[in-house]
Amino acid sequence: MKVLFIAPLLVAGTAVCMQLAAIVTPTESHQAQAHISKPVAKKWKSLFNGKDLTGWHTYGKSTVNPSWKAVNGEIFLDSKTKTAEERRNPGDLVTDEEFENFHLKLDWKVSKNGNSGVIFWSNEDTSKFKESWHTGPEMQILDNDGHSDGKIEKHRAGNLYDMIAGKEGVVKPFGEWNTAEIIADHGKLTLKLNGEEVVNTRYDDANWKNMIAGSKFKTKKDFGTFTKGHIVLQDHGNDVWFKNIQIMAL
Repeated sequence: MKVLFIAPLLVAGTAVCMQLAAIVTPTESHQAQAHISKPVAKKWKSLFNGKDLTGWHTYGKSTVNPSWKAVNGEIFLDSKTKTAEERRNPGDLVTDEEFENFHLKLDWKVSKNGNSGVIFWSNEDTSKFKESWHTGPEMQILDNDGHSDGKIEKHRAGNLYDMIAGKEGVVKPFGEWNTAEIIADHGKLTLKLNGEEVVNTRYDDANWKNMIAGSKFKTKKDFGTFTKGHIVLQDHGNDVWFKNIQIMAL
């Protein structure tokens, strides 16, 4: 009698299992799990094609000032070829695109006694802001030993210019390539030079406002308030070179 009652249960149980197997196959289950766990890959994007200055323009213009050149796979500011107008009104090189949360990486070298910088989050509303640095913070580029700014705290290479003095002993001398990184990640700002972290701060708190208030930018009411804007290579009147310019959205 026990066998007669067990058999129908086994049959019914087998049918239920078969129905469940038909609903979710092992392959479908594996695919669903893979879809959930696989992260979206972040990709580097080149901002310089190595041949010309497509994707760039001079701040406040639709064209590029002639002293900015693409030479030998590098962007070169040739100060010796500046026109009289360029000498009166230097022109920073600006990306056509704007960026918000990003990881920027590039190589730079500067001439003897040279000065330049990488500005970010620059707003190009020229009806309000005459220069790119009126809104955008800057990672300093400098010949520390030759330029007078090298004697000023917070003005040395790798510093968050006039806001934070970075780690010392990292920059290479004029004429040698340095690798700079700027990482703006949802409130956290990190600057790296030649693989070493030189500045680490936040840009979404009271301390950021206090640093601006204690800097030369305190009279620029919109400085450091934008968290999306253009990447800028500064024309400070000295020869400077850039290459391997890449950015990754975060």
